[in-house]
Amino acid sequence: MSFLCFFFFLLPAPRSPARREVEGQNLGTDNVSVIEGETATISCRVKNNDDSVIQLLNPNRQTIYFRDLRPLKDSRFQLVNFSDNELRVSLSNVSLSDEGRYVCQVYTDPPQEAYADITVLVPPGSPIIESREDVVSEGNETELTCTAMGSKPAASIRWMKGEQELTGEMTIEENYDRMFTVTSRVKFPVTKEDDGMPVDCIIEHPAVKDLQAQRHLEVLYKPEVKIVVTYPEGLTREGDNLDLTCIAEGKPHPHQINWLRVEEDVPAHAVVTGSDLYIENLNKSYNGTYRCVASNAVGEAYDDYVLYVYDAPTTTPTPTTNPDNTQDSRAGEGAPQKIDHAVIGGVVAVVMFAILCALIVLGRYFARHKGTYFTHEAKGADDAADADTAIINAEGGHSNTDEKKEYYI
Repeated sequence: MSFLCFFFFLLPAPRSPARREVEGQNLGTDNVSVIEGETATISCRVKNNDDSVIQLLNPNRQTIYFRDLRPLKDSRFQLVNFSDNELRVSLSNVSLSDEGRYVCQVYTDPPQEAYADITVLVPPGSPIIESREDVVSEGNETELTCTAMGSKPAASIRWMKGEQELTGEMTIEENYDRMFTVTSRVKFPVTKEDDGMPVDCIIEHPAVKDLQAQRHLEVLYKPEVKIVVTYPEGLTREGDNLDLTCIAEGKPHPHQINWLRVEEDVPAHAVVTGSDLYIENLNKSYNGTYRCVASNAVGEAYDDYVLYVYDAPTTTPTPTTNPDNTQDSRAGEGAPQKIDHAVIGGVVAVVMFAILCALIVLGRYFARHKGTYFTHEAKGADDAADADTAIINAEGGHSNTDEKKEYYI
């Protein structure tokens, strides 16, 4: 009897219909990415379930939920849904320690498993943007550094200067706690147009949006100088007064403005008050180029004004070439155009001389041909021997020889 029992023990057990149905079951789940401190949801789904038990295990293979029961004493896990086809569980206030592979399991023979990886995203802290120098002079190069600390995964950094994107050099450092620190550096030359320009450090990370830091550039530049004629409005003439104003803008503001006369001294009675130059009772000896020079800590710049004093009231000398971007008192807008009487007189003299020459030529021509007249009455009579023959030979005489002639003695 014992031998028979032993024999039946060795025989394989027949496969039940339930076992065949289990092989046709399909267990599935999904990976989950969750931001630290938020809630993750794990769903274990079974197709064609035959009432097999579904359970969820943590990365240490401890049972979190067995059907609708929670053996694990962690209240952050809560049952969201339980049915024959799904076990759905939520995990609140996720931390980095919760990251790992969770197991969905169906109690069959053998058990079926599916894996859900939970990835915890940690957003970086507020970026910090720093400059190598607070103030930079035009033409020099500035360097900015932006740092994003404590992120997982590592963040990426972009730079924008106004509407222009800049290319930075990025370094990534992994910390002991699996967190990352990212640093980006950018260098570029600046101009005076960059003064006040915003530069943005933009952080890109799957756990955060619209995270950036901004810094405004402060650029020093040399002055920009322009001379404005306050008086007179038109041409400058002898006896007039001249009032010039020098406008200079720069950063820092020009600390010194000087007036000078190129290659000559400023007239002795000229008055300089701050940025204004005043000269009264002009005369031709004051002609020349007057220059306003402004300077600050970055450099200096100047603007020129060419003074030409006209005779009073009508004579207008022919203007000479005026250098580019140089004001000239000969080029006053709206100045009346005076008539040059010398030119008009010369033209009239030339015309009169031409008329006189024509009259002389005509007079000489008529004088040479005076008293010379020809008629047809005596033509042919020059060679006649006597008067009667001359009359007969003359053109216009009677061609009819039969006509009677009468002679008177």
